[in-house]
Formats: sequence, structure tokens, C-alpha cells
Amino acid sequence: MRMVSLKLTIPLIPIMQQDENVIMEENKKKAAEFLRNGIDPYGHRFAKTANAAEILEGNKKLKNGSRVNKNLLIAGRIKSIRRHGNLIFAHIEDFSGRIQVVVEKKSVGKKNFDIFNHLNIGDFVGVSGSPAKTIRGEVSVWAETAEILSKAIRPLPTEWFGLKDSEIRYRQRYTDMAVNAQVRDIFVERSGILKAMREYLDKNGFIEVNTPVLQPIYGGAFAEPFVTYHNILKRKMYLMISPELYLKRAVVGGFERVYEICRNFRNEGIDTKHNPEFTMMELYWAYADYTDNMKLTEEMIAFIAKKVLGATKINYQGKTIELKPPYKRITMFDSIKKQLGIDVEKLSLDQIKAEAKKHNIGIPEYMDKGMVITELFDAVEKKIIQPTFITDFPVEVSPLAKAKKDNPKLTERFELIINGQEYANAYTEENNPMEQRKKFERQMELRKADDKEAMPIDEDFITALEYGLPPTSGLGIGVDRLVMLLTNQPSIRDVIMFPILKGKE
Repeated sequence: MRMVSLKLTIPLIPIMQQDENVIMEENKKKAAEFLRNGIDPYGHRFAKTANAAEILEGNKKLKNGSRVNKNLLIAGRIKSIRRHGNLIFAHIEDFSGRIQVVVEKKSVGKKNFDIFNHLNIGDFVGVSGSPAKTIRGEVSVWAETAEILSKAIRPLPTEWFGLKDSEIRYRQRYTDMAVNAQVRDIFVERSGILKAMREYLDKNGFIEVNTPVLQPIYGGAFAEPFVTYHNILKRKMYLMISPELYLKRAVVGGFERVYEICRNFRNEGIDTKHNPEFTMMELYWAYADYTDNMKLTEEMIAFIAKKVLGATKINYQGKTIELKPPYKRITMFDSIKKQLGIDVEKLSLDQIKAEAKKHNIGIPEYMDKGMVITELFDAVEKKIIQPTFITDFPVEVSPLAKAKKDNPKLTERFELIINGQEYANAYTEENNPMEQRKKFERQMELRKADDKEAMPIDEDFITALEYGLPPTSGLGIGVDRLVMLLTNQPSIRDVIMFPILKGKE
């Protein structure tokens, strides 16, 4: 069916100067006009044979005004369009980049020209044509045919005005990525970080496994869970807050080096460092202790930085951070003494509470000495910029960790702090089933005292320990925070493609 020649009704002025509803109505009319003329504005398969980056690179040495006798099929979203009578210049963008398409009426014929003449910024188009370089020296594709693949109804925010409302950017991430290539680049880098992490672990003999996301009992971290219900089993179920207890079961079962990169779900607040759904890497290493995991952690982070960025010295939000090993190591008690001048080991519970109050740290009534000391450490953590292992946590805040041989009040545990926040948590695992039961029972007492994040007793995990868990060390790394660090992003929302947000109301 012949394409009817329509006069364009939308002026080519910045979108922000037009009423979105008017534009949407015009675009709906154009889609209907395509259909009336036998052209589906929402096409099917298009067999691309090249992308923008390949064409630009492969033809940069062409002479101005020349053309290559080679047919290519490219496709992408129209990002700009200029009409000059019987000649149309458009830039289309695919995942690799952006390239100009030249549509000449005498080359493509009236039907193809009319199709292109009724397209707008935001539409997806497929083009067959040959590589060329314009007289002005721009590598382009000289079109022979044009095919509409998807007619956009809503107008994209124009790049010169930008998508500046951060709430809209996060809520409509698809629009954010469609307009801002640099936002897409963050998620490409995220993929590279995960690949490098897997590469390091695989090379070091770790095996990737999957543990249940839907669990009959939650555990492995201090957190409130998301609760759901299984209709057939008629029982509550919980979304995983940590894979820890299942990964240790795998070690009981004979795995000596095991890891998982998974989604964790914690029913907590939302801010620049926290999202209720986040990505964690956890590994468990038989016959190792927390000092072994310190070495592995610093080596792995340096490996990832070199692989993705080509260097270990990075800039993060205006601060230079060196990720090259070895990282500084200091005990929690010594760091508090050094930064705050407080020797917590010599103070009573009431005295430590008073010190915490001086630093505007609220302390619930149920907290014991070790818990208050850990809360007090928050005032120190913020001051640590370069990668630092904080070691030897109080036993009260480490119910799954093994006590130190020379001081049973402390545990073989560390956290890695960079730029004032935690990036990794690790310890030598408690493998004594009797001791683990006592620690779970203490957690239950805290739950009764209104500590909503205390862990419940997992009887099946105790059973697993009773079959024997070899000496083991575990490590957890917050993947989203690591991506923030390596991509220089200030908020966790910038590195999670579709973050959880408050309701529109």
C-alpha cells in the first residue's frame, strides 16, 4: 500500500517547550497513520550486521565525500534528526554508540523517504545502507532502505535540558538510561566488576553455588526480614537476609571453597548507602581463618580495580584512595582509643554509655557492653578513609564467630572500612555446636528484650554443625558499595538499576 505523504505537525523545538500530552497525541496519530498505510510501527525481528562503533572505527580513514560499496544493516534509537528538503540527516544510537544516517530521497525511494520523514527523536529504526564519509568528514551510513521498528509515544527528555530530577531518574531508570549514555556505562562497569570478582574466585579454587532465597528460617546477619506466606505448606517463609548458614552447610557437606553472589533482602531504611534489596558476595573457606581472608580480600579488591580501571589508585568523590595491598590493620578497641581517646576495656557499661551519649549515639536499654562499644565505634568509622581492617570485635556482636584463643571476650572477626563505611565483614566461623547453641540462646534473650534484629535459633544449622564443620573462615562483600567505589558514584541508587523507592504519594 502506498504511503500517504503527510505534513509533519510537531515543530522541531526542544521538548521541554512543548506540552507532553500534545506530543503524545500527535505520535499516536502517526502510529495509526502508519497502520492505515500497511506499515506496522512496532516491527518484528531485524537482523543487524553491524553496530555504530564498528562502522565508525572501520571507516575513519575514508576520504571525505566517498562511499564504500558494502551493504550493512544497523538499528537503533533516533537521537537527532534534521530535514533539508529531499535530504534527511539523523543520528541513531545503539548500545555501542551513535552514528549519522543520511537519507536521500533519490537513493531510498519515495516510500522509504516518507517513512523516515514521519519519524521523531526516540523512535527505533532499522536501516540498510553503505558506509560513507560526508563532505564535512563525518563517518555515516548512506541509507538504501528504512524500516520503523518501534514508534515512541512519549517524548524523551532532550539531552540539552537533561533529566535533572533525581527522583524521576531513579523511578524511570529506563528513561534515564535512554537519554544518558554515561548512566548505561555505570551498569556496564558493574558487569565488569562482577566478572572480575568471579574470575578471581574461580582462579583461586572457589566454586559458585546457589542457596535458597525463600527460607523457612532466616539467619546469618542482624536484620529484620521480609515475611511472606506459602499457601500450600501453610507456613511463614522469609526472604534471605544472608546466605551464610546455607553456605556453611555446604562446607559441612564437603565443599572446601564455596561462594555465592546473591540478592539479600533486609527490611530496613533507604538512604545513600542502603537499599532493602542488595547484592552480596559471600564465600566460605575450609581450614582458613580470618587472617587468611584479610589477605584474600585486599588481593581480590586490588585485582578487580586493576581489571576494570587499570589502576589501584582511584578518585572517589574528591578523595584519592589507594587499593593496593597491604591494608592497615587495627583492633576495634585500639581504633577507638586512638581516635577518641577512650580506653573502653577499662570502662564500665555505664561509663561507655555516657561516652556514646557525648557523640550523640542513642543506646537502647537492652544493649550490653560489647554492643555499646560497637555503637561507639560508629564515631570512629566515619574518620577512616584509606582501606583499613578493623579487627577483634566483641563476642556479644558476633554470634556466629569464633572467640580468640587468648581473649574469649573478643572474636576473630574483621570489617574492611573505606571512606567511612563498611565494605566487607569476615570472621573465623564458630564450629562448636554447643557454643553456637549458647550464642543463639543469647540472641533469643535479646529478641525478648526488643532487639528486632537478633537472630532466631536455626535448629537444622545446629544439626549440621553436629555432623562436623571443619575450621572455616567466611567473608561477605557488599557488591553495590564496591561498585559505588569503583565507579565514583555517591549513592547506592546510582549503581542499582532499579532501586526501591518511596511511593509516589
